[in-house]
Amino acid sequence: MMTLMEALRSRHSVRRYTPQPLDDAVRRMLEDEIAQCNAESGLHIQLVTDEPAAFKGLASYGKFCGVCHYLVMAAPKDKRADERVGYYGERLVLRARQWGLCSCWVGLTYRKVPRAFTLNEGERVASVIAIGYAEDKGVLHKLRSPETLAPDYAAAPLWYRQGVDAALLAPSAINQQKYRFALIGGDGPLPVVRIRRGRSLVGYTRMDMGIAKLHFEMGVNEGPWGARTFVWEEEH
Repeated sequence: MMTLMEALRSRHSVRRYTPQPLDDAVRRMLEDEIAQCNAESGLHIQLVTDEPAAFKGLASYGKFCGVCHYLVMAAPKDKRADERVGYYGERLVLRARQWGLCSCWVGLTYRKVPRAFTLNEGERVASVIAIGYAEDKGVLHKLRSPETLAPDYAAAPLWYRQGVDAALLAPSAINQQKYRFALIGGDGPLPVVRIRRGRSLVGYTRMDMGIAKLHFEMGVNEGPWGARTFVWEEEH
């Protein structure tokens, strides 16, 4: 089984899948990881399997084919939850990749199939993530230079550059990556990293920022998420 960093480096969006059912062991591990993510985040992420209607017959950006398994990223209607959607959704994407599955974040080009999942009062579907076994492996996007995400990259310490390098591999809506990092001073014992969203006509910038944060943390920690050797600047 590949490591988390191998999963991060090899992950890319896949839109064509086989109808193969999820392996039972993989499904159990994914459901356990979903339960842990929901407990930590307050989200209501759900795994839907063997359900082809959500993507069937849709002519859309990147045209999906053969999708019959997906994650429903249900969240509170407060848009501030979108950062958590990105962070924990990408955590599941990388676990799925580690366990041999491919995936693709999907914003609008799917149908909501009410019988396939549940929404509690005050919840919405923030996004969907297609998962499964790839028919077509797809291709990696060309990466931007690290300075486009972090102007201070060249003069920064190694750990920070490793975080930015990992964030360059983060998926985002139409590959926009509308966020910027900066290493700033702080009064505490740990260095402080700032991340700020840019403007976008497409939207999804909060979600993209959550995904980028997870990638950055993994680059710094060389894999595991959780304990950090830096702190994020609090947004006001």
